[in-house]
This record gives sequence, structure tokens and C-alpha cells, in this order.
Amino acid sequence: MPESNPLAPAIERLNKAVQNLDKAVELRLERESALGDAEAEVQRMGADRTRLAESLDQAHERSQQLEHVNKEVSRRLVDAMEAIKNVIERQKQ
Repeated sequence: MPESNPLAPAIERLNKAVQNLDKAVELRLERESALGDAEAEVQRMGADRTRLAESLDQAHERSQQLEHVNKEVSRRLVDAMEAIKNVIERQKQ
């Protein structure tokens, strides 16, 4: 009968522990990679939000300018209609 190595069970346990450690390291690296991807996405979303907020501010400002111009045009149209109405009434007399 061949003599068994008394270190064989210890070596087998060590090999299993190293395999488990390799798996744990691989999982950790995958998680860190996913986390890095998520952080990059959050940064992209933040940049998009900033860009959209600036665009919204510009659109709001433009809207206010157009509203002001619209009121001015309306006022001038009313003035012009009143002037035309006065001219027509004077010609009727």
C-alpha cells in the first residue's frame, strides 16, 4: 500500500481556498467595474441636466421677450385702429 502524503489534505484545502479567493477577487472586480460605469453614467446625466437647465433658462428668457414684443405690437395695433377710426369718423362729418 502506498504511503499517503500527510500534507495532501492541507494542500487540497489550500487549493480550494485559493480558488475561492480567485472567485471573490473576480466578483469584486466586476462589481467595481459596474460601479465605475454607474458613476460615469451619473456624471453624464449631471452634465445633461446642466445643459437642459441652461437651455430651459434660455427658452424662458426668449418666451418673456416674445411676450413683451407681443404686448407692444398689440398696443400699437390698438393705437393704429383708433387712429383709423378717428380718421373715418372725421370724414363722415
